[in-house]
Amino acid sequence: MKIQERTGAGAGRSVAPAQPSVGDRLPTPPRERKPALAALAVLLILVGALGATMLVLQAGDRIEVVKVKNEIQAGESVTDSDVTSVMVAEDAGINYIQWSQLDALKSLKAKTTIYADTVLQGQMFAEKSSLPAGKASVGLALKEGQYPGDIKPGDLVAAYRVGGTSAGSDDSDAAGSGATGSSSGGALVDNARVNTVQEDGDATVSTGSKTLTLLVDQADAAALASAAAAGEVAIVHVPGN
Repeated sequence: MKIQERTGAGAGRSVAPAQPSVGDRLPTPPRERKPALAALAVLLILVGALGATMLVLQAGDRIEVVKVKNEIQAGESVTDSDVTSVMVAEDAGINYIQWSQLDALKSLKAKTTIYADTVLQGQMFAEKSSLPAGKASVGLALKEGQYPGDIKPGDLVAAYRVGGTSAGSDDSDAAGSGATGSSSGGALVDNARVNTVQEDGDATVSTGSKTLTLLVDQADAAALASAAAAGEVAIVHVPGN
């Protein structure tokens, strides 16, 4: 009888587990502190601040200088169209030509050929034109047809004698005058650099004539000058331009 009573009493109970009361919470694990990560974050912040400071300081030490856009030949002066301005870091060991000195620079002459994209320095210029050792500058007055139509300063050219000295004593004289300077293949000069090119005649009327100066070896100068005086020189481009 007692067993049945106990069984009957247990049958009325709920089989669901007891729920915790509303006020009770499950325990949470303590937070793990990472001092190394915190130190790294602080270090990164300091490095970033230092980098920004350096950029500001460098920007304050930059200067505006002159850079060449077009090639300048030895003995030439720069013009406004030949140059532009760029910003560079100031360096007491480099004799930059500052943009504010451009007007003074225009009165100076290039000592040697200065190529495009060169940042100019004071030692590249002098008050007077100076030719490289062993070189001479020869002027030529040429008519249309005696030079390439696209000729410009810096071009490499060869000079040939043409005109009325093809026969007789005149031819012998011409050969004699050019004996020391004539190169193989009949050229008076087989490798000369154009220094300057200037249009001749009235600016309103195109005559087709040009005045050129060529930088040649001194050994070739006499023959070229003789042919130029007679108006018997033709210029052609050669490989290397």
